[in-house]
Amino acid sequence: MAHDHKLEIFRGLLKFKSNTQKIWGVLVFLSIVTAIEVALGITKPAILTHNTFIGMKILNWIFIILTLVKAYYIAWDFMHLRDEKASLRRAIVWTPIFLVSYLVFILLFEADYIYNVWKDAYISWNF
Repeated sequence: MAHDHKLEIFRGLLKFKSNTQKIWGVLVFLSIVTAIEVALGITKPAILTHNTFIGMKILNWIFIILTLVKAYYIAWDFMHLRDEKASLRRAIVWTPIFLVSYLVFILLFEADYIYNVWKDAYISWNF
């Protein structure tokens, strides 16, 4: 059955894992990722805040990526995606990833244009 969590096959060996162990594992993983985000947010390393990639600071890219990792892992574990067929997993995971990537691209492109208009007071498109 797709929702049987008592038996997990790991590298060909049968391994029994309780729900309590899974909950603690999820707590530890999400705590570590959140602690990394908080530490980077507090310290704001100069190498990550002064360098940009595709018009945005590298620190912001790290926050976006870590947030997507947490969202994927929450869906993977709490929505029981690990037990579903690969096609359903792809449909659930790749659709929002594509849409979020598209949204980030649009926001960065428009924000850069608006910033340049604000900074230079006028920009004419060179067609």
